[in-house]
Amino acid sequence: MSVFDRLQQFGSDSSAPKRSGAVTDKSRLAHAGGAAVRGLQAGFVATLIMTAFRLPILRSLPPSANFWAQYVSGGDPDDHPIAGIALHLLYGVQAGAVFGALFALQDAEESIEPEQRGLVWGTVFGMALSAFGSQIMLKELLDIRLDTDELALFHAGHFVYGLALGAWVGSRTEGVQDPDREYGYNDDDP
Repeated sequence: MSVFDRLQQFGSDSSAPKRSGAVTDKSRLAHAGGAAVRGLQAGFVATLIMTAFRLPILRSLPPSANFWAQYVSGGDPDDHPIAGIALHLLYGVQAGAVFGALFALQDAEESIEPEQRGLVWGTVFGMALSAFGSQIMLKELLDIRLDTDELALFHAGHFVYGLALGAWVGSRTEGVQDPDREYGYNDDDP
């Protein structure tokens, strides 16, 4: 039995009212668990996109290399490119899982498409991570002060991360059960 089946069995409640969309036959907990897995995937993809965006512009390793050098192995951050990238990828994947689960638990009107909500909330999430990263991780934990242009690019990178994350999660979290009925593909109206 898979983890997903276990979560579905654990969280199912036959007396709960049925919800529309992809959640109709799943419990809320199982839906969030599945969305967290999709969030892991999204976090991986979004971190790769963010890294591809920031590396040519900043021409430096992510600040996670500084974290590795300062708290794990010592030395210069430039001595740890693999560890810095791997740690940054790990952060992004974990944040993606958190976002996926939170996104699935969010109740929204059906008139707002999940892709649209994903773009909006993903961007908000990315900017919240950016604020946390710049204020807590960089300033307080690593004692790094970015100048204005570096800080703008730091925030832009997290904006790109959030946009990619939200697009991926929003487009995969809530499937349409009957596309012909939902989108009116078989309507005879001109």
